[in-house]
Amino acid sequence: MEYLNAFLCGGILCLIGQLLIDKTKLTPARILVCYVTAGVILSGLGVYQYLVDWGGCGATVPLTGFGHLLAKGVRKAVGESGLLGALTGGVTAAAGGITAAIFFGFLVALVCKPKPKG
Repeated sequence: MEYLNAFLCGGILCLIGQLLIDKTKLTPARILVCYVTAGVILSGLGVYQYLVDWGGCGATVPLTGFGHLLAKGVRKAVGESGLLGALTGGVTAAAGGITAAIFFGFLVALVCKPKPKG
């Protein structure tokens, strides 16, 4: 059942993104920013954790999950460090994922040969 919930949750989030691309004039970059912002807002309101509990990785892997991670990191850091935590908590919480993205992106760039478009 856990896999089905993750599939449904992630699929619904992707479906919403696809509908926004197809039916609105929003650019993909703006939609991505909206997803991260929605994750932060829903997490700040305490709603996104229910989605994570139900959908598991289907809720944490998409960009809304990244926003949720940032909000959780800020909340924790503010509790520990005060107002300074609002500036450092999000980056600290997401540091592992950001580092992995940079490392694996670099690794793929070394292995693959770029080709000119056209």
